[in-house]
Amino acid sequence: MRAWVADAIQKINADFQRSADTHLIKLHGLKLNGIDIYLKDESTHPTGSLKHRLARSLFLYALCNGKINQGSTIVEASSGSTAVSEAYFARMLGIPFIAVMPKSTAQSKINLITRFGGRCHFVDCPTQMHDEAQRLADECNGYFMDQFMFAERATDWRGNNNIAESIFGQMSAEPHPEPHTVVMSAGTGGTSATIGRFIRYRGLNTRLVVVDPEHSVFYDSYRTGDRTLTSDRGSKIEGVGRPKVEASFQPDVIDDMIKVDDRASIATMRWLANIAGINAGASTGTNLWGALHVAAEMEKKNEKGAIVTLMCDSGERYTDTYHNADWVKSTFGDITEFEQQLAKFA
Repeated sequence: MRAWVADAIQKINADFQRSADTHLIKLHGLKLNGIDIYLKDESTHPTGSLKHRLARSLFLYALCNGKINQGSTIVEASSGSTAVSEAYFARMLGIPFIAVMPKSTAQSKINLITRFGGRCHFVDCPTQMHDEAQRLADECNGYFMDQFMFAERATDWRGNNNIAESIFGQMSAEPHPEPHTVVMSAGTGGTSATIGRFIRYRGLNTRLVVVDPEHSVFYDSYRTGDRTLTSDRGSKIEGVGRPKVEASFQPDVIDDMIKVDDRASIATMRWLANIAGINAGASTGTNLWGALHVAAEMEKKNEKGAIVTLMCDSGERYTDTYHNADWVKSTFGDITEFEQQLAKFA
């Protein structure tokens, strides 16, 4: 058993050594006075999203805690990107993987999971995912990875090439090397916890602003302090927002939150493609809308500086949904008013 675990950890570490860091992209041509906006492009990971970092950390955390062995079946509750990344690492270790997800998950993500050797198990509503994943894990004597529970503790927030250390290292030669604000959406809450803790650990003045889509309870929980809030429906922006307050969500390291209309997320995703030729997913639209909101507030106060936000994944995963005009119209309605608001920035 110990020999298999040691070999599994070595394989994951070797994969990490083969992987380059992700790019930090400066957006040019924006009508902002003395304010620069940067996108941390997480789509270039081997599995194509920010969740590659999380999946690696979750596997190492579970292995080092004695939760995974050679015969383990890994089960995860995921709407897509985390499942894609976990399927990749499960295949690397030669163990089965089952993803529990809503039936509405984009087909392109389902295809990626199965391409990496994973199996998809569907539920009707996102609110059913957690309990069904736990039931499946118990049934097959497997291990429920539970990203929403362990995301904030599986990552070394002090460094070890986490996303925060990467961002601030890449900003070091920029005109404003210490960003005014980092804008981040929350799915598990693990990434925002890592960034917020790192900022405090390094004694930085950077603010952390977390954006939240419709039908997610993170924003209301942050404002009220009530961690028991729930919603009877899930977010329409895949990968971000939750119908309950997850254990990994750490409001005390957040400086402010912004609620983002789903139509604004879609409009900003498309706006990014038009002004910069960057094809991203809808959660990137949520992030960038928040970054532009922060920039507008900075201009009102005559402040200058840098804003960093994340490109969580590529739009190639959403050709049949967010990048399909007919699907967007039937799902979200008219986004014209948000397109008009964005026009003033470029």
